[in-house]
Amino acid sequence: MTELLAGHEVISDDGQWGIDHGTWSVLCHIFPNADIPVVQLSIDARLSPAEHVALGKLLAPLREEGVFIVGSGNIVHHLGRISWGREGFGEPWAIEFDEAVKTLAEGTSPARVIETLDRSDAHLSVPTPEHFLPVAYIAGLAEVAGVPLRTFVDGCEMGSLSMRSFVLAD
Repeated sequence: MTELLAGHEVISDDGQWGIDHGTWSVLCHIFPNADIPVVQLSIDARLSPAEHVALGKLLAPLREEGVFIVGSGNIVHHLGRISWGREGFGEPWAIEFDEAVKTLAEGTSPARVIETLDRSDAHLSVPTPEHFLPVAYIAGLAEVAGVPLRTFVDGCEMGSLSMRSFVLAD
């Protein structure tokens, strides 16, 4: 992986930093025995969404080697707008933004998913990019692979969180 992303500061293999909750909270349900190796990409906040898509495209050789790649992070993630105790509930703006992301990600050009950041509801849905950008990585990979993304987890919680995560469709 280090060779594929040479020149990018998204990998640190010093072994000092554990896996972020955005990774283990998903993988513990898929692989409860924690019996697979895991590499987590860091998000470089200096890069544009398009540059994150480009990084995802660089991961294509990993897929050809049979590496399982997941893009998760919750598409809509606005902690300041949470409605505590309202499980399974999404505000209309959160649902609409989440559905717009799904439509583009599951379409013929998944990398277009970053166009949703130009929507009028993006400022509510994505007040900070760290929960959206993992989708940019996997969208870039899907674009190179020529396959759409497929939702494997969805739904909204507490009004302002969507749980959508993607895998490659094939």
